[in-house]
Amino acid sequence: MSAPRPAVLVTGASGGIGADLARIFARHGHDLVLVARSAEKLKALADEIESTGRSRPLVVPCDLTAVGAVDALAARLEAEGVVVEILVNNAGYGLLGDVADLDPVAQMGIIDLNIRALVALCLRFLPELRARRGKILNVASVVAFFPGPGMAIYYASKAFTLSFGQALGQELRGFGVGVTTLCPGVTLTGFQARAGFTSDIAIMRFGAATSASVAASGYAGLIAGRRTVIPGFSNKLLCRIVPLLPRAILLPMIASMQKRKTGKT
Repeated sequence: MSAPRPAVLVTGASGGIGADLARIFARHGHDLVLVARSAEKLKALADEIESTGRSRPLVVPCDLTAVGAVDALAARLEAEGVVVEILVNNAGYGLLGDVADLDPVAQMGIIDLNIRALVALCLRFLPELRARRGKILNVASVVAFFPGPGMAIYYASKAFTLSFGQALGQELRGFGVGVTTLCPGVTLTGFQARAGFTSDIAIMRFGAATSASVAASGYAGLIAGRRTVIPGFSNKLLCRIVPLLPRAILLPMIASMQKRKTGKT
């Protein structure tokens, strides 16, 4: 039998930050496993990476919210002789609107993907990550640092990601496993369209980063062993100052920033 092939597993790799993280890992010589729902987009990214002379990534189309999806993914990797040395939990989405107005199934889907699937992947691959003294990169957001009326479940899911990542990292220090949480600000990806953002949302008037620059910060922070990475000076300032505001000021301020000019989310 051939020796297991170590690889970087990237979820949500079909576009945005996930795709750019995959490109960076490939440039640094890592083998890749690309996971997302869209087989077509994953294949296109794999073609792109292979065309640069790198190893062709393993493409695994997968809906991580489906029952048994993580176990099926693990079985596929085992069959391919792949072991995970770096786990990148990037898959996630949010929805703009008040909890009472949004589809309950879609809102539970945020929890299923942003929280449940992330934890399930960590739990499933922890044995091999510990054995290889590997790394985990969880993608959260600056919104992890404060509540967000108008996107309440999304904000809360990222707060969970940040808290879980920091605690898990402390628990795994003795095993040589690094856990980094990436907390970008507004980033130009397909996230906004899926969430229902339009140009008249006040929060969209803040300077937006590119997914490539965010991915570069995340990769650098992961390799350096940092617990938390917040790209951009203004975002770092935001995460320090905003949580200190009285909730009586903070909550209506955030709510108003996530309303359209019509006054409706």
